[in-house]
Parts: sequence; C-alpha cells; structure tokens
Amino acid sequence: MLEMLTSESFAFRSGESVYNSVEMRGRHVDSYSMYKRGTRDHVRLLSGVGKDIGNPSWKRSFPYILLAALSSFLFGYHLGVVNETLESMSHDLGFHGDTMAEGLVVSTCLGGAFIGSLFSGLIADGVGHRRAFQLCALPLIIGSSMSATAKNLWGMLLGRLFVGTGMGIGPPVAALYVAEVSPAYVRGTYGSCSQLATCLGLMGALFIGFPAKQIEGWWRMCFWASVAPAALLTLFMEFSVESPHWLFKRGRGADAEAEAEFEKLLGGPYVKSAMAKLSKSQRGDEADTVKLSELFYGRHRKVVFMGSSLFALQQLSGINAVFYFSSTVFKSAGVPSESANICVGIANLLGSLFALVSMDKLGRKALLIASFSGMAVAMTIQATSASSLVSGSSVIYLSVEGMLLFVLTFAMGAGPVPGLLLSEMFPSRARGKAMSVCMAVHWMINSLVGLLFLRLLELLGPLVLNTIFATFCLLAVIFVKKNVFETKGKSLQDIEIALLPPV
Repeated sequence: MLEMLTSESFAFRSGESVYNSVEMRGRHVDSYSMYKRGTRDHVRLLSGVGKDIGNPSWKRSFPYILLAALSSFLFGYHLGVVNETLESMSHDLGFHGDTMAEGLVVSTCLGGAFIGSLFSGLIADGVGHRRAFQLCALPLIIGSSMSATAKNLWGMLLGRLFVGTGMGIGPPVAALYVAEVSPAYVRGTYGSCSQLATCLGLMGALFIGFPAKQIEGWWRMCFWASVAPAALLTLFMEFSVESPHWLFKRGRGADAEAEAEFEKLLGGPYVKSAMAKLSKSQRGDEADTVKLSELFYGRHRKVVFMGSSLFALQQLSGINAVFYFSSTVFKSAGVPSESANICVGIANLLGSLFALVSMDKLGRKALLIASFSGMAVAMTIQATSASSLVSGSSVIYLSVEGMLLFVLTFAMGAGPVPGLLLSEMFPSRARGKAMSVCMAVHWMINSLVGLLFLRLLELLGPLVLNTIFATFCLLAVIFVKKNVFETKGKSLQDIEIALLPPV
C-alpha cells in the first residue's frame, strides 16, 4: 500500500515546465502553439478563414451523457439494493442469522465486479462503447431476474455474481464514453453526472426498499425494479452516438463515421477542427496496439501507476467502512436506520451537486485536494469521538457529525474525480486497457476493506482504525499535490501530448 511513496512515485510537471518539455519535441510544436493561442476556450475553423466561433453547444451532447448515466444509476442501485432487503431476504431464503451467508450476498457482487472490470477495456476497445454499454446491461438484467426469482441462497449468489459482472463493466466504459463525447469546456460537469447518477441510484434503492420489512416478498420487487432501466439502456444505446475516438482508432475507412458522430455531438462548423485535433494522436493500426505488459513496464507505466494509486487511496480512505458502520453509529444515537440512510444519502447528494457545478470552474486537482483534506478532518473527528477526550452524549454527536462530513467531502471530489481524471489522462491507444487495470485495483481494495474492516475494528478499536484512515487521506493530499496534472478545459489530445513521453 505504501508503494505510492517509494521511488516509483513520480511528479507530473505543471505550468511552463510541462509545456517547455513539449516544445522540445519537434513534432508537437504546432499543437503546443495552438494550445497557447487559446484552444481551452475557443474553437477556430481550419478552412483558412480563422473565424472565432466559440464553443459548441452543450445541448447536442447532453442527451447522450444522460443515457450513459443510466449505467451509473444502475451501479448505485445495485450497491444499495441489499441494504434494506437483506433481513427479509434472509428469512425467505433460509439463511437468517448466518453472517457468513449474508456477507457472501454482498461480497459475491464485489467479486463479480472485479471480474467485469478486468474485461471492460477489452470489450470497449473490441466492440465499441455503445455495444459495451449493452453488454454491461445484459448481465444486470439476467442477474436481477435470477435474484428476484431465487429459491435459495445459491440462486441469490449466482444472480449477484451476474449483477456484479455488469457493475464491473459499467463504470470504466461510462468514464471512457463521457470523456470522449464531451466538449472540453463541460467535460468535468458531464463527468460529475456519473457520480450524481450513482448517488440517485443509491437513494432510489433505499426508498424502494423501505417496505421490505413490512410487506412479505417485497424484496423480490426491488430486484425486478432494476430490470426496466437496464432494458432502456440496452434499447436506447442502439440509437446513441458512438465515440468518434474509438471510430478513429479503427484506422482507414472510419473517418467518415467519426465525422458523422462529431457532427451529431458538436455541430457541423466544429467537425473539421475536432478531426484535426484527433489527428494529433498517432493513428493506430494493429501493430500499434498497446500490449498489457506496456501498462506495467513501458511508456504508459507512470500514468497507470498514478491511476492505480489514486483509486487505491480512494478506497483506503475508509469510505466503504463509513457506509458499513453508519447504521451502528446512528442507532447508538437513537436514530432509526431509515433516517440514518436518508441523512447519509442527502450528504452524498449535496456533495455530488457541488462537484457538478464546480468541476469545470475549480478544476480536478483543487477538488481532490479539498476533498481528501476534508475527509482527513472528518476522520480525525471520528477518531476523537472514540478517544478519552470526550465522553457522554458528545461521543455520539461527534461521531455522527464526522461521518456526515466525511460522506459530504468524499462526494465533492474523491468520489467523482478519479474516474473522470484518468479517462482524460490516459492516451487514446491505451485508454480502455488502462482503465480496466485501475478499476480492477479499485475493486480489489474495495473487497479487502469490506472483508477486513469488522475484524480490524475488533482488533484495533475505532480510535486506531479511524486514525489510520485519516493518515491515508493525508497521504492522498500529498500524492495529488505532487503527481496529478490539471486537465480542466484541455482537449484529450493536448493532454496526451503533454503527458506521454516520446517514443
């Protein structure tokens, strides 16, 4: 875990130093000059007139972002669907009181997500982003149907494994798609839509699950309810745009298709400019395909290391542990579990809305630093509540306040930024496979935290454990300051040129 602090850690140079190094590469001088002339805020026609026509309308691409957000909604829904339904489900399926079986219902889904994430990049690169979304929805539909009709624990576990596989494919594909179809000036806002959709999915599962304890068999309806949005995702993706970047990577013969998709996304006047920027990245053929080994030992190694470390720190901050422990803390304060989940959901929603409006104003790096700093403060409050410094009712109040502050600050940056940032920073040729590797790290650490949290809490106690989480949050602040490159308002091609070392 401390690998990120070894000599392997590297620093992306910022400001003039980055672009001075870019200028030294003769083949990148023209693109750098274009960036300096204002590609961040303006698009110029390449027809020779040079007329400034401003930014393309966000309204053209927004419907496709909403459609992609359906996969994030389903991701959040399936994360939360067992919270309110597990008790009644365990009674009906005959494993009530078996903590191992209850844990398997959750962990099997996480295991499936790990498997799905490993293949997400290969699927997106192989069949395109539209088809990848449809392949993501298929196991969600099958798994939800199997869970809803399960007669025993094994039927439920098999259904959750299918659902987990779809959950593993969805987030990296959504991050890739949003990054590649969004205009640069709103890419951060669009990326935050995924986090907001995940939050709405969690809250949707919460509200639909409320009657599960009162109405016999209602938990089956909770699983059936997720089939409809998954089916809509499959249907409407048939009419959605494909990523022009993916089409361009296919090589000769795909330019016309890429131009047609750019026209749908940006409008006719912007097509030539968009295609010219896309041409900055070296067109690939089969010989140029990035091998998996290059992600660990080649020229892409440093960016993949940064992405994997960022996702590892996100999970080691203790976010899932907070969600696991929230019901116990609120119950100690005399707050019913339903009210507790609503409070956590509202904090998550408010943080997601802040990220939505701030991502393209404050930038990714600033949000990450502020978010991890706030999480460190929140975890310190949690640790203090477990110490001998406070007593009586103050313990509960401090613990609840720290928990809500942690969820709020997580949703402001550490939640939405990593997926968007990495889909922007990875070079086009390696983007799919690199996202798969980083998401696999995410799910692996997620599973380890879920598996070991209660045991570590029993062995170390809340004071030591929360202090460890706060330390990881502080390490994340240091890591972001030293390593993360700001991508706000920059085209994917300019980012690739700035960060990727020459061959």
